[in-house]
Amino acid sequence: MGFTLHRLKKRLAAAVAYTADWALFIGVVLILGLGSSWYMIERGSPLTTLTAGPWVSWVSAARVDSDPYTRAHEARLGILPLSTEIAQTFIARTDSEGRALHSSCDYAVEGHELPTHWWSLTVFDAQGRLIPNTLGRSAYTSDTMAIRGNGTFLATLSRDAHPGNWLPIGGAGRLALVFTVLDHGSRSLTQGEEVVPFLPAVTRKDC
Repeated sequence: MGFTLHRLKKRLAAAVAYTADWALFIGVVLILGLGSSWYMIERGSPLTTLTAGPWVSWVSAARVDSDPYTRAHEARLGILPLSTEIAQTFIARTDSEGRALHSSCDYAVEGHELPTHWWSLTVFDAQGRLIPNTLGRSAYTSDTMAIRGNGTFLATLSRDAHPGNWLPIGGAGRLALVFTVLDHGSRSLTQGEEVVPFLPAVTRKDC
């Protein structure tokens, strides 16, 4: 009787261990699967996004032939972006050194004029909402941005008023910058490292 009970205990222990191993395996697979899916939807990959400095663009956004991860990204954010067939939208949530954008700091956004294209620079909070301010100002476009004589521009993101192209960001917390180029047409705006000279640098100043 004692021998039989001992064998039953061993078999039960083996079954529990076997079940635990399978449960652990399935748990790891689920975590890795869900984690990788979340990353692909939230951040994208070289197959779905173009990255240049702090700027990220979903290369097939709003296209009828866009991939499932791009569609899931748009659905999760609840956005209706312009199709990449007519425009390219770049989003920056960090400065050019990789530090998260925050309204407690001032930033200089410097870029080049694109005389053959209409473009805009807009600042949002982390939830994609425009930042309330007394001026009602959240964006500059190629029509309203003051351009320097050498064809470059400087926009300042700050809580306090600044001369020139100032975008108020007081009290917003985390920030997102959106640079949109309409009717880009040029491969140099969307192909590899050639995009870098056309996108603004984002430099953190005072905090």
